[in-house]
Amino acid sequence: MTQSAVVIGAGIAGMATAALLAREGMDTTVVEQLPTVGGRAGSETVDGFRFDTGPSWYLMPDAFDHFFGLFGKRADDLLDLVPLTPAYRLFPERGEPIDVTSGRKNAAALFESIEPGAGDKLRAYLDSAAETYDLATQNFLYTTFSSPAPLKALRGNYRRLARFLAEPLDRFAARSFADTRLRQMLTYPAVFLSSRPERTPSMYHLLSHTDLTQGVRYPQGGFAAVTDALYALCLEQGVTFRLGAEVAAIAYSGRRATGVTLIDGLTVPADLVVSCADLHHTETRLLPQRKRTYRERYFAPRDPGLGTVLVMLGVEGALPRLAHHNFLFSEDWSEDFDAVFDGPVPSRPLGASRSIYVCKPSATDPSVAPRGCENLFILVPVPADEAVGHGDMYRGEASEQVRRIADAAVEQVARVCGDDGLGRRVVVKRTLGPADFAERYHAWSGGSIGPAHTLRQSAFLRGRNRSRKLGNLYYAGATTVPGVGVPMCLISAENVLKRVRGDRSSGPLDA
Repeated sequence: MTQSAVVIGAGIAGMATAALLAREGMDTTVVEQLPTVGGRAGSETVDGFRFDTGPSWYLMPDAFDHFFGLFGKRADDLLDLVPLTPAYRLFPERGEPIDVTSGRKNAAALFESIEPGAGDKLRAYLDSAAETYDLATQNFLYTTFSSPAPLKALRGNYRRLARFLAEPLDRFAARSFADTRLRQMLTYPAVFLSSRPERTPSMYHLLSHTDLTQGVRYPQGGFAAVTDALYALCLEQGVTFRLGAEVAAIAYSGRRATGVTLIDGLTVPADLVVSCADLHHTETRLLPQRKRTYRERYFAPRDPGLGTVLVMLGVEGALPRLAHHNFLFSEDWSEDFDAVFDGPVPSRPLGASRSIYVCKPSATDPSVAPRGCENLFILVPVPADEAVGHGDMYRGEASEQVRRIADAAVEQVARVCGDDGLGRRVVVKRTLGPADFAERYHAWSGGSIGPAHTLRQSAFLRGRNRSRKLGNLYYAGATTVPGVGVPMCLISAENVLKRVRGDRSSGPLDA
């Protein structure tokens, strides 16, 4: 039985993995280069405004419930979860805003009001999404793909699965719906998969089950409340944290990892090592070439996903036109995706998307802003390219390109809100850019979410969560299986535990 473990990274995946290993009886230590826990799910407070600097959507509640259930707890007992109505507000380039409310009946009525006949088509679409969600949960998410059992369990569904993998999400949605706004409601999740609808397998239409059927919630306190709950769980399990301790290398002897060496020269010995750092950083910076499972030539043809410029605003006065979650979509957003994934286009001179996401958590949570003020978090998709530059959250001044992208986004929000004076009401403004993600999280190419969920980077094609060169080195987090997003990071931790146990099953573990 392995007696000790060291986990690299105190983000969602790192803390989840550490808690599970400690529950197994291992003496577990987490090492983290930053002085705080949370990783990309970070939080910063500036002049009374508290900003989440990463995830902001609480989806797949069953994944949270299951994870906490492994410790005899319930998510509802640890988090104050508020259902959001509407789930989000869509601001199309032309026409009035559209409130999208969760629930099959509500969603079908909305679709029918926009496009006659679309209500029944949406019901069928959501039936398929629910079936595919269950199929994925039982066969593709909670598995290490170390056994053919998950694929054998799909016997009889091969033809359907092949179509879902071969047909892109945008074409799949377009077969049933003509209105651009309806198609965008069904395909925007591709962005949260660090991809674009034309390159995302239609298998991921299952995500419409999460927002339109399961519903969207918000944990009061933001995602800092989620990281706090995980941190408390780790401490309860006896996990030790070493913050402000950057890993310089994974130590090894023969075909076994023996711990990690910190940048100050100290070594943290362990019988098992789990890296929740970016896979590219783990393989190409923490290991010598002869011990790498994934070398540079593996990453060269692959898609690092999207980068982002994050704009955090503290605003005096109200912004009633915005809901908690808001999307500002171009009518023809293909040019937005071209600018982000395929290089600059003339209509997008800043190299950034004009289809953006705006979160106003102060609509739900009074703790995130002083009384009488609003808190805004704007996410602008940009290329995953460090050259886009830094923001000013952790540096005195933002790069020119990040500053211009942020200014354009604020002007865009002002137009949507019909508020020409918005800029004058901004009392706090902070930004982050791709170079910040590369520096703070060692993110490959400055990507903010993780490798894109294209066909060749999904399911068992995404890679393995165990080194081929060091038998006791494992990987967890958004850059390995099963993929990006907070729920996937929780599942990746469980998949590490499965590898350690030698459990080759698919589906969630029993509590």
